[in-house]
Amino acid sequence: MAKINQSSLLVVVLLLLWGLAAAMGESKEMYRDPKLPIWVRILDLMKRMSIAEKIGQMTQIDRATATPDIMKEYSIGSVISGGGSVPGLQATAQEWIQMVNDFQHGSLSSRLGIPMIYGIDAIHGNNNVYKATIFPHNVGLGATRDPELVRKIGAATALEVRATGITSVFAPSIAVCRDPRWGQCYESYSEDPKIVQAMTEIIPGLQGDIPANSRKGVPYLAGKNKVAACAKNYVGEGGTMRGISESNTVIDWHGLLKIHMPAYYNSIIKGVSTVMVAYSSFNGVKMHANYQLITQFLKNTLNFRGFVSSGWQGIDRITSPPGANYTYSVQAGIHAGIDMVMIPFKYREFIDTLTDLVKKKVIPMSRIDDAVGRILRVKFTMGLFENPLADLSFIGHLGSQAHIDLAREAVRKSLVLLKNGENADPPLLPLPKKVDKILVAGTHANNLGFQCGGWTMTWQGLEGNNLTTGTTILSAISAAIDPRTQVVHKENPDSKFVESGKFSYAIVVVGEKPYAEGYGDNLNLTIPEPGPTTITNVCTNIKCVVVLISGRPLLIQPYLPFIEALVAAWLPGSEGQGVADVLFGDYGFTGKLPHTWFKTVEQLPMNFGDAHYDPLFPLGYGLTTKPVVAE
Repeated sequence: MAKINQSSLLVVVLLLLWGLAAAMGESKEMYRDPKLPIWVRILDLMKRMSIAEKIGQMTQIDRATATPDIMKEYSIGSVISGGGSVPGLQATAQEWIQMVNDFQHGSLSSRLGIPMIYGIDAIHGNNNVYKATIFPHNVGLGATRDPELVRKIGAATALEVRATGITSVFAPSIAVCRDPRWGQCYESYSEDPKIVQAMTEIIPGLQGDIPANSRKGVPYLAGKNKVAACAKNYVGEGGTMRGISESNTVIDWHGLLKIHMPAYYNSIIKGVSTVMVAYSSFNGVKMHANYQLITQFLKNTLNFRGFVSSGWQGIDRITSPPGANYTYSVQAGIHAGIDMVMIPFKYREFIDTLTDLVKKKVIPMSRIDDAVGRILRVKFTMGLFENPLADLSFIGHLGSQAHIDLAREAVRKSLVLLKNGENADPPLLPLPKKVDKILVAGTHANNLGFQCGGWTMTWQGLEGNNLTTGTTILSAISAAIDPRTQVVHKENPDSKFVESGKFSYAIVVVGEKPYAEGYGDNLNLTIPEPGPTTITNVCTNIKCVVVLISGRPLLIQPYLPFIEALVAAWLPGSEGQGVADVLFGDYGFTGKLPHTWFKTVEQLPMNFGDAHYDPLFPLGYGLTTKPVVAE
């Protein structure tokens, strides 16, 4: 009965609106009037749109494919920068803005002048952009247990994204990683859904605080200094079998709601603008084709009123191999409830296929109207019709000192101290700054790309120190110690070098190389060589602290007996000073494990509360130290 009443009411509203439009004259474009309610503007615009224009609005393409003419001709709804898709090497903020505005001019010159949304993967800062502040990845932020800090990072990220003329981000990931073998585990705040829920405070940081009287489920954006956020990837991708990307999450309905769904409740209440669908399956059903979870639960039960987007080429992956039956994939994805389809390159094929399905009535016009209405709601909420073009007013926020200081604070709070001497021995940390000579070893000590990880300048990340601006851990150590202390840096010293060096202590910085998504799936989780060799050569000869740079717990138990102190530094980003701040006692260790640290991979998956729970270090573990009082 409720559905009938709602439908009847909608018909009445449409008739009244059409009557009003006729009375005012068809030329009166009510959708351009910001004084009118958004729902009136949506209905006015939609009744003017052709099928081609509506399907164009559902189409999202990469900047490498887009041109102003294409934006105009096809009424393209959105443009994106995939990982590493940039206007030029080390492009400036001005060059980004020029590119975005060029595409927007194309959209504005179309028949109805509907502005496009530009989206980017700003998942730890505006991480595609040269000189942007690179914050710690989510796994490190989960270790801080500090939602207010995460909120500030969201606000800073919004400013740095706006500095490049971009209005929308594909963040945050609110996946709950239940198996560290998964290559996206560093995008997850924690294995604990309550911690992930708390960290959804990044959404009001990105978008602004939703007004107290706002309807729940309706997207919100506070102003030109904010960006539209995207809760992703819906839903359950952190629970796939053996942590294999894009595979199957086998769990009952109660388990899905208890573990993987809660952060979506918080995100929707906080007015998140969009939700992106996962590549994975839920009990054998591809999420991109899951009508029950997208339409019935997300849209109808949770009352989400923003739009649902696919992943990169997401509908192609409904079939195996991808694209094997493209017509079926389009039909299944749109029917399931996907509104904005990310087809980075083959947009004409998508547009033609969907147009044909609509004309043949395989996909009803009501489904297209639902999708377009949601997309327009977000665009009107963002103020794009009033302020479609970017200006230079936010450029000064890109890589600003205030944001560098915030990132440095985040690094400090993310570090987890796992070991600090044996029971009978005095703790090694904090380290003394004034000694004769120290050794800094390991592949990750002087490598900005390694400490930033994946999704930094490119999709898979880079190595070396030329990718962007920042401070390596080695540079931070050198700046932190007494000027009279000699620092010797050698990546992989042999035992003889260490024995003969007369070092007071050593700092060994090792870990994983950058990766993203399926390229990071790892069934053994060992520290890559020469990391273990470096640990052994150094730590069996002198007192050492091992700083582990990784997106997840790694196999460390074999080396613990001869490691004096062990620090999980996760993927700290561009501000290595935060590591030195805590190693030398300017600040104390406060971080707590966001994930259970296993003894052997044979134990996995193993999460807090499991019957077989026998960790090396449990969820929430973390030793603390107090700051050293300067003399």
